[in-house]
Amino acid sequence: MEPPAAACGLLSVAGTEVRGGRREPCVLSLGRRSGRYGIVIHSQEKENSNPDYIPINSRFKCVQEAEETLLIDIATNTGCKVRIQGDETAERLFEIPDEERCLGFLSEVQSIQEAHLKASLPNPKDSASWHQVEKNLPGLSQASSSGALEFEDDFNALSLEEKRNMQNHQTGSRREPPPPPVPQNRQFHREREGTSRDQPKVTNTMRKMFFPSTQSGQREGLIKHLLAKREKAYVNLHNFRFFVGTWNVNGQSPDSSLEPWLVCDTEPPDFYCIGFQELDLSTEAFFYLDSAKEQEWLSAVEKSLHPQAKYKKVQMVRLVGMMLLIFAKKDQLSNIRDIMTESVGTGIMGKMGNKGGVAVRFVFHNTTFCVVNSHLAAHVEDFERRNQDYKDICARMSFVTPDDSLPLLNIMKHDVVIWLGDLNYRLCLPDASEVKSLISKNELQKLLTYDQLNIQRTHKKAFADFTEGEIKFIPTYKYDSKTDRWDSSGKCRVPAWCDRILWRGGNINQLRYCSHMELKTSDHKPVSALFRIGVKIVDEQKYRKSFEDIVRLMDRMENDFLPSLELSRREFEFENVKFRQLQKQKFQITNNGQVTCHFSFIPKLNDIHYCKPWLRAEPCEGYLEPDESTDISLDVYVSKDSVTLLNSGEDKIEDILVLHLDRGKDYFLTISGTYLPSCFGTSLEALCRMRRPIREVPVTKLIDLEKSVLQMGSLDNEDASGVPLQVPKEIWLLVDHLFKHACHQEDLFQTPGMQEELEQIIDCLDTSIPEKIPGSNHSVAEALLIFLEALPEPVICYELYQRCLDWSHSSRLCRQVIFQLPRCHRSVFRYLMSFLRELLKYSEVNNVSVAMIAALFSSLLLRPPPNLMAKQTQQDRQRATNFLYSFLLAGDEE
Repeated sequence: MEPPAAACGLLSVAGTEVRGGRREPCVLSLGRRSGRYGIVIHSQEKENSNPDYIPINSRFKCVQEAEETLLIDIATNTGCKVRIQGDETAERLFEIPDEERCLGFLSEVQSIQEAHLKASLPNPKDSASWHQVEKNLPGLSQASSSGALEFEDDFNALSLEEKRNMQNHQTGSRREPPPPPVPQNRQFHREREGTSRDQPKVTNTMRKMFFPSTQSGQREGLIKHLLAKREKAYVNLHNFRFFVGTWNVNGQSPDSSLEPWLVCDTEPPDFYCIGFQELDLSTEAFFYLDSAKEQEWLSAVEKSLHPQAKYKKVQMVRLVGMMLLIFAKKDQLSNIRDIMTESVGTGIMGKMGNKGGVAVRFVFHNTTFCVVNSHLAAHVEDFERRNQDYKDICARMSFVTPDDSLPLLNIMKHDVVIWLGDLNYRLCLPDASEVKSLISKNELQKLLTYDQLNIQRTHKKAFADFTEGEIKFIPTYKYDSKTDRWDSSGKCRVPAWCDRILWRGGNINQLRYCSHMELKTSDHKPVSALFRIGVKIVDEQKYRKSFEDIVRLMDRMENDFLPSLELSRREFEFENVKFRQLQKQKFQITNNGQVTCHFSFIPKLNDIHYCKPWLRAEPCEGYLEPDESTDISLDVYVSKDSVTLLNSGEDKIEDILVLHLDRGKDYFLTISGTYLPSCFGTSLEALCRMRRPIREVPVTKLIDLEKSVLQMGSLDNEDASGVPLQVPKEIWLLVDHLFKHACHQEDLFQTPGMQEELEQIIDCLDTSIPEKIPGSNHSVAEALLIFLEALPEPVICYELYQRCLDWSHSSRLCRQVIFQLPRCHRSVFRYLMSFLRELLKYSEVNNVSVAMIAALFSSLLLRPPPNLMAKQTQQDRQRATNFLYSFLLAGDEE
């Protein structure tokens, strides 16, 4: 077996294969057999056996999986996870510790596959190979290309201004009003918002699907679009049975068979979609993702699937305590493709995954499915927070489609959507005794009129487009664990239907909807539903005719007509743009030509993205039939990644968008506006020099202040502007409010604030020096965290980051580092530590632990420099947490 010449130096990578919970050492290499390139898998445990060989052909898939992150949404240099699937080979999972070598190896694999498919791409008019064209279309293969790693290792050698600019372009996760502004260039690989061109182009937080896009991609994209339009002409509906189940297991381990839940139907289902919540309530799972409970519950499920059929796991995704499992009958696996997973945390700052959602999307035959498992905000009175969680998940959860002919796939862009989970909606009845009395009389329909989910759906505040089957079972929450007895604790929770299953889409018939009282492991009861879903299956003869008709039509139309667009407007002005406040303007485009056209926003010369980080067009591309119109929304949103440059005057609300028409001309859109500076995203040094609210400070003075910070590094010396404040008044106002009003607040720094209140707090701090901060304690707490996250230079300066990690084992050395901080940074750090130590005195009441506070605040106060962001390991995060421990536990004696 000979290796390909192109792969010299990257012929092999060493790693382990994950099988059934075991890890087997192996080596992956590129080889050639019978003139065909492929992946050769050498098992080191079976040295004398023949290596496995997976040919690289049109059905070959190689996917680098992303790692889910929580507190810090960054890449961790802990290697790569790669899934490989062949023509006749089930998906196999490999872990490669050397990330850079792995990426190089995968790049070679991609090159070989591109060459193979370019050579094998058939003529669409060749009747013998008509169907292969459809399989090679970019939209169906989910194509992507990877970039090269480029790191700036000597961060300390950079100027302060370069550091500031890099900080403003580093990646990060945040909870934002929908939709999240992620400007993307579809002609390049997908990058997170604000990623600098000096940042690594490829990290293991990105998913990379290695499929080629051919030079005739524009034509193929149009063929695919027209085929989708004519779908009814060549598909037939076939019914399949889907079992859907949800269970909040309250951090427990399985203590009995799950068959009463999973095998409650005589006929085995074709698919299982099973969601768990509160799988693991430990601190380790909350902050570091690891959980032994994952394997426990996965094994329990696998042992309890219907005995009359053989099943194979299609996909699994977990975020802290939320886990979603998809199983299918083995004989259906070959009809499943384009499987993707995503997760969204809606905990505080959108980082903590104690609440949020996980999802799996896939294509079964010709029908697209999206299954979402969510755990929404708790507490009876917080139905608006649950609504917000739902909207956040819908807005922020999008599946990567690297193919440049397709827009991002969000939840609703699927034929069938199934949403399950602990949605936590309660009953608007405060008296538990009254509720239990109505349950005992079986007056469930009367109780359901008080159900918050039904009320919110009726008012179109959440799940408005979803359907739920009739509920004929008693509430599934809350029970004393291991019993069927209602909650007898001091809180005496009112029973509620927290655990629900809803759906949207056509050709869906719910056959049953019930709870399973036999299982008593948790304080919730599991719920399940059985669906009969009509799935679109292609009639190949009819498909062939449609395909050939479209090709003939395109040949004729392309020769006779050029595409053309009409725009309703080309100039847009956004007034009074504010930090974290979304503004939208819409315009309409109409296809006034004679042929179907493809439009897309493209980057200007020498640019990577088609727009600046604070701007997004939605949709950023698409297809239009003749005389068809569509609205395009231009969204302006200033996040932490762009706020500093706008505050300092280095950037303005000005941009030009290029709307490109394939085979046609370019249209230019002018964006302009005014920006109102914010204390959020302004340096600590500059804020300590401002005794008035930032909006009252002339813009020229703001620019001068920031320039002086850049030139001098810090302002320890006094200048003509007077004696600086010890800490910025904004931090003092937020912390003082929390000290006076929130020390006894339950779940402080664990429950997210409300978006409207956060906007009010930011406006208040930017425009005044208030006597009282508006909003709830949770909103004020999150505002403090957002403030710290947006700082261009963190409280513990970038230069001292590595020293803090290296000295984290010694409290004496930790204190020495703090003495080396600039004065205002040192004062802010000590002020925050003093407040947090006071807060921890009331931990029995506020449910705030040292571990939680140390992990959360270390991610904000002790951030790695942007050039090290992608290299931060779990060990680094643990050392950063340990650094804060000594200050939280022992004080800060000078």
